[in-house]
Amino acid sequence: MSGLNPPQLEAVHHGAGPLLVLAGAGSGKTRVITHRIAHLLAQGIPPDAIAAVTFTNKASEEMRERVARLVQNSKIASKLRISTFHAMGMWMLREESKALGYGKGFAIYDQADQLGVVREICRHLELDRRFDVKAVLARISLAKNAFVAPEDYAPREGDEYDEITEQVYPKYQEALRAFHAFDFDDLLCECVRMLDRDEVVRDRWRSRFRFVMVDEYQDTNRAQLLLVKHLVVDHNNLMVVGDDDQSIYSWRGADPTNILGFAEMFEGAKVIKLEQNYRSTKTVLAAANAVIANNKLRHGKTLWSDHADGELITHAVAPDPDVEAKWVAQEIVRLHDGGKRFDEIAVLYRSNIQSKLLEEELRTASVPYVMYGGQQFFERKEVKDVIAYLRVALNPRDELALRRIINYPARGIGTTTLDRLAQRAAATGASLWEVARAGAAAEDDPELKGAIKRGLFDVVTVIERLGKHLETGDTVAATTQLLEDIALYDDLRHASPSMAAADRRIDNVKGLLGTLQRGQERKPGRDALADLLRHLSLSHEKEEEADDASKVVLTTLHGAKGLEFPIVFMVGLEEELLPHARTLQPQVTDAMDLDHVSDLSEERRLCYVGITRAQRKLYLTRACQRVTRGRSVVRTPSRFLLEIPDELLEVRDLAEEARQKVPTDEIRSFFSRFAVED
Repeated sequence: MSGLNPPQLEAVHHGAGPLLVLAGAGSGKTRVITHRIAHLLAQGIPPDAIAAVTFTNKASEEMRERVARLVQNSKIASKLRISTFHAMGMWMLREESKALGYGKGFAIYDQADQLGVVREICRHLELDRRFDVKAVLARISLAKNAFVAPEDYAPREGDEYDEITEQVYPKYQEALRAFHAFDFDDLLCECVRMLDRDEVVRDRWRSRFRFVMVDEYQDTNRAQLLLVKHLVVDHNNLMVVGDDDQSIYSWRGADPTNILGFAEMFEGAKVIKLEQNYRSTKTVLAAANAVIANNKLRHGKTLWSDHADGELITHAVAPDPDVEAKWVAQEIVRLHDGGKRFDEIAVLYRSNIQSKLLEEELRTASVPYVMYGGQQFFERKEVKDVIAYLRVALNPRDELALRRIINYPARGIGTTTLDRLAQRAAATGASLWEVARAGAAAEDDPELKGAIKRGLFDVVTVIERLGKHLETGDTVAATTQLLEDIALYDDLRHASPSMAAADRRIDNVKGLLGTLQRGQERKPGRDALADLLRHLSLSHEKEEEADDASKVVLTTLHGAKGLEFPIVFMVGLEEELLPHARTLQPQVTDAMDLDHVSDLSEERRLCYVGITRAQRKLYLTRACQRVTRGRSVVRTPSRFLLEIPDELLEVRDLAEEARQKVPTDEIRSFFSRFAVED
């Protein structure tokens, strides 16, 4: 206990009754939970009478390991019920499978299974196939998290997806019951319903645990709250730990009123605030406090630290997002050259779409990075397919790239044909391209005829035409013509599960065209394109080999929750990015963007989460203009940026710095033309 501060000690030694521990960012909340469990064990509470629930397997495993170290007894720690909410629900349902009427047990459906059920229901209902089944399933999940039964589901007026969900939801539940199956959300909802209707089962579980603890309480939804209430109703020995200022998952069903109204829900609740931060400098904390103070509905608390003031926050103002991304990459290189490891640095953004320019510039600067919670832009299939075409056109002997696109879009060249071509190449010492080209031109080849021959002729024609077009030096025009030749956009529309998904994939291809355009402006020509493609197509094998290497972390602000880094860049501090446009214009909705809808107060909490990830140095960047729907639009600084006191900021005008920078290399190059040989 010697390492605990007074509020932490007070929480650990709390006796009976409900307790709310308001744990600010970096205040040591996990330490409090684990020490309280160890304290209860030391007081003679049996381990199987203690339950602790959290949200990730990683967190629950870490909690158990810490308790085992504290009590120096892994056997006792193994008897504790420490798990995620869903693991707790699954355990309870399996224990009570007879009460459920599922004597032989039940299946748990993953997302693929769930989508299959929804698709079949939509087919039977003869619903328009353009609707995205993932969007319907997302609405069903939100309803379950809010503990809304199918018969109680009320669609919002004018929302087509809500109206479809109203039809699908009841049939979806009927199908799951017929299959003796539960989905992920049912593990909680059906558990609560079981406790509601069966008194014998309810009494059995209410007497099971004498002390219950909940981590990350601000992220709980209604179903989780109801389950917790059932487990503690007889004794109210409930300790919850959380931070309402970090409640950023309402789009996923989390209900911030659970933590805001805790004292009203659990009579006689004690509240303890953990405000000492062990992570960040005073400057970073001052900025975080200044921003979050503008939220009115919150538990008042102010983070403080014994750390030094630290460096000022760098506020970098770029003329456009290209300059912003390039400067971030260059600054990371400068930091690395100064002795900082890449894995000490993180770049955070509001939306995944912002990552593309950052990835491009980091690759150009040879900075290794890893993305959390999202696929790397240049690893997306449609992007890699177009890059593969360009690679083959530049180097027909690039067999890996050729194998990728020889039958994409489909040309009737299957695996068997490809194996035959590869065998011919091996036997003759020719390249796969040379064999394919010869097969396309052959007049009489018994193995390569009909649809196969036409497919080979098509791919050879497309590649050769692309190669000739690239000779002109206009990479973008050549690639645009390629997209027309292979009808890529039509194929993406046909292959995607919905128009929304197709549009996102098409936008990714257009994003690649933008990358090629910028590369062409910097340095035109085939050699420059080949060099650019080498940067964009970094070997997957090399990345696998270097998986343990130091890498910069790229992630959304949502994905950064729970993480910390010595150096943090937050990019795109502009209105309509942070806060998001859908917050400012709530009428703008998208079938697949439910996971980004929030209110202004939650956007401010998201900004607060981002700021408090930084331990020593924080960068906040923004652009003065961005291209939106084909036209340049002036951008307004984020209101959250303006809430940070000026004395905490060091402002850098990147456009002015660029004007003042002496282009020494260009000057040397110019005067070298007039040099006189000795």
